[in-house]
Amino acid sequence: MNSKRQYVHWFRNSAPYINAHRGETFVIQFGGEAVSDTTFPNLVHDLALLDSLGVKLVIVHGARPQIEAGLKAEGLTFQYQDGLRITDQPAMEVVKRTAGHVRFEIEALLSMGLANSPMAGARIRTTSGNFVAARPMGIRNGIDFLHTGEVRRVDAPSINQHLALGEIIIISPIGFSPTGEMFNLAAEDVATAIAIELKASKLLLLVESDGLTRTGDSVIRELTLDAAKRHLAEQRENQEEESYRHLFNAIHACRNGVRRTQIIDRRIDGGLISELFTRDGIGTMISADLYDTTRGATIDDVGGILELIAPLEEDGTLVRRSREKLEAEIERFLVMERDGTVIGCAALYPLNDLGDMELACVAIHHEYRNAGRGDRLMQMAERQARSEGAGRVFVLTTRTTHWFMESGFEIDSVNNLPTNRKVLYNYQRGSKVLVKSLS
Repeated sequence: MNSKRQYVHWFRNSAPYINAHRGETFVIQFGGEAVSDTTFPNLVHDLALLDSLGVKLVIVHGARPQIEAGLKAEGLTFQYQDGLRITDQPAMEVVKRTAGHVRFEIEALLSMGLANSPMAGARIRTTSGNFVAARPMGIRNGIDFLHTGEVRRVDAPSINQHLALGEIIIISPIGFSPTGEMFNLAAEDVATAIAIELKASKLLLLVESDGLTRTGDSVIRELTLDAAKRHLAEQRENQEEESYRHLFNAIHACRNGVRRTQIIDRRIDGGLISELFTRDGIGTMISADLYDTTRGATIDDVGGILELIAPLEEDGTLVRRSREKLEAEIERFLVMERDGTVIGCAALYPLNDLGDMELACVAIHHEYRNAGRGDRLMQMAERQARSEGAGRVFVLTTRTTHWFMESGFEIDSVNNLPTNRKVLYNYQRGSKVLVKSLS
């Protein structure tokens, strides 16, 4: 596939995500490392692109390396406890100056409209303010955190007013108390609190690592909320403090109304766009609900099912079905959907009045096999069969006998098929007959 065809293919496949994201609120957090990186203008251009596509953006930036450099320049020492800086008054002065400088730099880049650049013609408005009220962390385990604080309240109505005006909100990791004190906050905590209060559709945490990985360094693509909790408990002793905090915040956000949190390696150029506009992204997504949805099929799913089963019909795994036949039988189908794309299907046909049914046309997209989806689809089909009063489910297969046996099916004889199904049996295909009792 040449570059032009690849571009057209990608652009067409990104269209559902462009439509889905328009009008949604995203809270995006990144550290000061991103700002000091020479590739930071690329990230800013990607943020501007999201804005141009109608996404409502709240950006929360960190400033840790810049603050540390400022403290060193003034000969001040700094101390961390549980991943948080203990901020005394001289350090707080450096925090204020540095955070302001970083925010101005972000605003300046977003305001650029240079010709022949991704920002050409952009008319972006930004705003910032005291949207976050804070309180001191106080003394913990005998340690006084001084001017290090935690989020007390988020002024969500004010933020929403500015978002409604088409402005990008830029928030520094500083909070204000009702008495006028200022506190140094953890940027990821600020972003999480804002996402929860805004009921954002996404919290995007751009991290300075590979993100969440399994043994062998492969990135974990998705975790349900329960799976994320188990991962957090299992990995606490082995994870770096930053990784642990990001996962903790992701879980906290999803437990409190944020639909999805995504942890993305910030160092990958274009990673934010890849995560948001491709089916599987490049980071880890934590969601309160299952990302894959299994449901009854509708007439709108016919095209997706035909595309899914075509390769399996070509290689003889499945019997060919015409569009007309599929349309006529669509109410018998279940589909597994992922972001609007059919990635799995199965059909249940009643065979007689004795409670016998046939499970047919079981298929999972080749990119999504070996991840338990087939088992979930099978469980859904069995629940559906039971709800229709089925006592036995038959299946005929040429290539997946062992998988069905692992799911509790037993090999049976063609002669034991219900009569109306036996007369249709294709002896040339020589399919194995399996049966499972649901009683």
